[in-house]
Amino acid sequence: MSDTKIRELIGANMDIDLVSENLDWNQSACPWNEAENTKEHRCAVKDTSICKYFHGIKYLDSVLCSYPYEKEEVPNDRI
Repeated sequence: MSDTKIRELIGANMDIDLVSENLDWNQSACPWNEAENTKEHRCAVKDTSICKYFHGIKYLDSVLCSYPYEKEEVPNDRI
C-alpha cells in the first residue's frame, strides 16, 4: 500500500477507535490524534459518526485510514 494514500492501522477497537489504553494487543495510534496531540478523534462511533478519513475495516482488525487526505481526495482505484 505504499503507493496509495490509504494506511492500515492495526489493532482497532471495534467501537471503532484507536485511543484505547492498557490493551492486551498492539494498536496503531490514530494519525489525526497524533498530529493534533489529542485523543478526541474516533474512526467510527455506532449511530453517531464516521471519521472523514475512515475507509473501512480490513480483516482482522485493521482500520483503513487516509489521514491527512479526505475521502474525496483518494481515487477509488487507490482503496
